[in-house]
Amino acid sequence: MTTYDRHAERSTDSADTELLLRRVLDLVNAAPKMPLSSTVRLEKDEVVELLEEAVNRLPDELRQARWLLKEREEYLAKVQREADDILAAARERAERIVQRTELVREAQRLSRRIMEDSQEEARRLRHEAEDYCDQKLASFEIVLERTMKTVQAGREKLQVTPLATPGAPADAGIADVGLDSGEVFFDQDQGPG
Repeated sequence: MTTYDRHAERSTDSADTELLLRRVLDLVNAAPKMPLSSTVRLEKDEVVELLEEAVNRLPDELRQARWLLKEREEYLAKVQREADDILAAARERAERIVQRTELVREAQRLSRRIMEDSQEEARRLRHEAEDYCDQKLASFEIVLERTMKTVQAGREKLQVTPLATPGAPADAGIADVGLDSGEVFFDQDQGPG
């Protein structure tokens, strides 16, 4: 028997029970009254038979009603589980979005901090490089000043040394200046021969 057949049978049984009860009510309402009394006269056998038939059908209808209630409760429980699953999935997705957003914020904070640290490190290295270059230039300046003094002293000595006389040897343009180092300088002003 299919579900449709069972449902149709239940509907028929239910309609039959209701019909039986309505017939009993109709009998009671239509029953003639006893003369000079408010009591009604009923056919006992007919009323009893209708009521017994209705009572016999009630357990089936109650069983069917319980079955329908159980089906309804199972359906509601299923729908509730599905709703809970949807809510759980939505909460989980929202948490992932929040975590992703928080990760992005944390990454941005970390990026800013790294940039600031690297800029500070670059400034520090630039200052160190400038200091190093300044120290090297200062030492070059000292060496150059000494060299300039040595050159100046050599030129002054050259100016004081007498010029070679005509008929002097072939290296007449070169004079022994007599510097501490014993080096020989070429005098540009005099030129060769």
